[in-house]
Amino acid sequence: MNTKIVDGVAIIKSKKVIIKDVASAVDFVMEIKYKTNCDRIALNKSAISEDFFILSSGLAGEILQKFVNYGIRFVVYGDYSTYTSKPLKDFIYESNQGKDIFFVATEDEAVEMLNK
Repeated sequence: MNTKIVDGVAIIKSKKVIIKDVASAVDFVMEIKYKTNCDRIALNKSAISEDFFILSSGLAGEILQKFVNYGIRFVVYGDYSTYTSKPLKDFIYESNQGKDIFFVATEDEAVEMLNK
């Protein structure tokens, strides 16, 4: 796991899956908050289990609710073009209209969204 801080945003890049379930998500957030003192976090999409992107699993909702409860503004950055699920596309669109959770293509966009 590679961590850097840009404009107060902890940007995390990992080649392995870090977030597999709710418990691993909470552990991840606590570790990053402790190490960086940041409450704005960006994580590459490939570091999140594919189950997260299957909305019927409920995993995305559970995890993202925990992040909001802990006061974390969170961005997942990466390529979403391979997903064809209309509910997922709608979920991403609606999230991006909010103020806490975002889905973008690049690290730069992640920093921009979290600094609005």
